[in-house]
Amino acid sequence: MERTNTIDMIRLKNGEMECIEDTVISEYPLTIFINGKELVTLLCSPEGLEYLAVGFLVSEGMIKNIEQIEKVTIDQDKGYAHVELKNKSAFTEELFGKRTITTGCGKGTVFYNVLDSLGTKKINHPIKIESEKILELSRKLNEESQLFKETGGVHSCALCDEDRIILFHEDVGRHNAVDKIIGEALLSGLNLNDKILITSGRISSEMIIKTIKNNIPVIVSRSAPTDLSVKIAKQFHVTLIGFVRGNRMNIYNGTENLTIK
Repeated sequence: MERTNTIDMIRLKNGEMECIEDTVISEYPLTIFINGKELVTLLCSPEGLEYLAVGFLVSEGMIKNIEQIEKVTIDQDKGYAHVELKNKSAFTEELFGKRTITTGCGKGTVFYNVLDSLGTKKINHPIKIESEKILELSRKLNEESQLFKETGGVHSCALCDEDRIILFHEDVGRHNAVDKIIGEALLSGLNLNDKILITSGRISSEMIIKTIKNNIPVIVSRSAPTDLSVKIAKQFHVTLIGFVRGNRMNIYNGTENLTIK
């Protein structure tokens, strides 16, 4: 399935109208089944679907690790992701029948009580990084975002070390883009303890929770955090940086881990 479609539209400019073609992002419904039972439908971009399914299940706490997964099969024509688990957890069983259709911009399928869902799982492996490295990685994210340049309709997300982008995904939903990154990282066996997550979208509490659950010590955005995400970042020792644009950034937590250079 194509990532974009071309449509006719009317453009109004300087008081004059003209009919032109425009490129718009494709929005694709992906329904995830666990052991044959329908769980959730996500509205997403039609690529990296296996990564999205795995990342979503792990990030939402429906499975604890990818070792629980026996097989993932994608039927792109029908929009199905079939996930076979070795053992169904009681938590997953409770969610069957509680479907939510989302682009990842709302609360998602689970209402989190942060302390209950994370317990005392603080980030205990902070990484030191130079401020210029953060600025450079953010510039690289912008350069990679070809689909955004073409349509203006997606969020981008990257997993990085201090020198380069390791994984990159774009999606209509910012949460989906993060889950695709997490899913690919887990399936590739990448260690996330020393990585940086960079996103184009707003950093909400759910975004911070996904970061903590996957032991990622730094999250960066060219957009804003919410007050709750800052509070959680402080509580769980996540380095949180927002509004990374040009040569500036706002450091909301983890100043001690940043070397100004």
